[in-house]
Amino acid sequence: MTQASLRLRLFLIILLPLLVIAAAIGVWQVSDARKKAAEVFDRSLLTTALAIAADVARSNGDAISLETRDRLTDTSGGPVFYHVYAPDGVFVTGYATPPVPSDGRPPPEAGPEAKFFNGLFHGRNVRVLKLHDITTIGGYSGVFTYTVWQDVDLRNAFVRDLSTRTFVVIFALTGTVAMVVWFGVNLGLRPLLDLEDAISSRSSSDLRPIQRKVPAETRGLVSRLNSLFGQVEAAMQAQNEFISNAAHQLRNPIAGVLAMAEAVKTAPSEDAARSRADELLSSARHAKDLANKLLTLERIKADSSTLISTSVDVNSLVVQVAESFAAAASRDSVAIVAHPSDERVAIVADEVMVREAITNLADNALRHGGSTLSRIDISVSRENGKVRVDVADDGRGVEAKDVPVVLSRFGQASPGAGSGLGLSIAEAIADRHGGRLALDTGQSGLTVSIEFPAGDQRPIA
Repeated sequence: MTQASLRLRLFLIILLPLLVIAAAIGVWQVSDARKKAAEVFDRSLLTTALAIAADVARSNGDAISLETRDRLTDTSGGPVFYHVYAPDGVFVTGYATPPVPSDGRPPPEAGPEAKFFNGLFHGRNVRVLKLHDITTIGGYSGVFTYTVWQDVDLRNAFVRDLSTRTFVVIFALTGTVAMVVWFGVNLGLRPLLDLEDAISSRSSSDLRPIQRKVPAETRGLVSRLNSLFGQVEAAMQAQNEFISNAAHQLRNPIAGVLAMAEAVKTAPSEDAARSRADELLSSARHAKDLANKLLTLERIKADSSTLISTSVDVNSLVVQVAESFAAAASRDSVAIVAHPSDERVAIVADEVMVREAITNLADNALRHGGSTLSRIDISVSRENGKVRVDVADDGRGVEAKDVPVVLSRFGQASPGAGSGLGLSIAEAIADRHGGRLALDTGQSGLTVSIEFPAGDQRPIA
């Protein structure tokens, strides 16, 4: 599944929170503008009402001052209307009919303090202030009622104007930030693009480590790439080495098989042909054994991602291997004896590979034990969370200086009939299971030990 580009993802990650914050600020600003508009316009209505009350008291209800008239004409950006009536309900001055509440309820009774409410005047929404004042007008003393109102659209226009300015500023700032973020992300990603170009310019055979300077955030990525390049290069070298070694090691057996096949074809008699056919069969078996061991070794090293999850009974494997070599060992007057542990010993491993490892150790002892070989013991033990299989023989053994030789591919301490791959295969299997292979040369003969961790399943290394 294709993901969005890193540039777009960074852009959205940075910009989206800013947009959310901008939207929140806009909502808050609209609410604040409405609150401020209510405070300003209500205060203006109160000031106007007080001015009207003072003028009416001075003129006995006949007139209001020019200053008050100007205030009525343009208070907070629009006209203000008023109505005054005496204590007995007689109309004094102003508009004849005051607004009624928009919710249909009776008008609130004003007290010493002014009362504000929303009302309707000739079908229009207005904001109304109702104020009581004790005074004397035209010989009448008592509580006079002053009602002052203004069209609500003026307030809404004020809120819209203030909000529009705010949103224009927010959009301008957001757009500017978006442009800065976009170009900033492009500039910040330039080292990655340069790194991509540098890698793209390489050929499949150029696996040198990347040495160019990179930002701190990408050093881990470059380090992983360099590690991967090293692993791939090592794998390619190992593959080339395997092909070279296989070609070298298989050349002689294959040539021998061909030579023996020609010898059988040109045999002067049936007895000679039968004799040469036996030699041909032996050569073919040797070539087959060598090829199988080469392929086994490479399969073990190549297939390193499998998760081992099978419980293997090591005691049973040891007994089976000993029984499989019993006939061959008896022909050479060699006793091969299995010594399973008294307790059940199991490991989590690949059963086929573990059997292959023990088989190779037993075969190695039988092939290279020499003329003094008379006994091979295969024993199982468990200690400190490790399961160990020891293959000990009483043959000629291996000197300590020759241990690296016999552990290498095709390595032999002295010329022999084997392929030189038995110990290499066993060591590779041990490594793959998180174990190890060890040779004990400090006593007569040779003891080869292979250890496996006992416990839960683990990935093959």
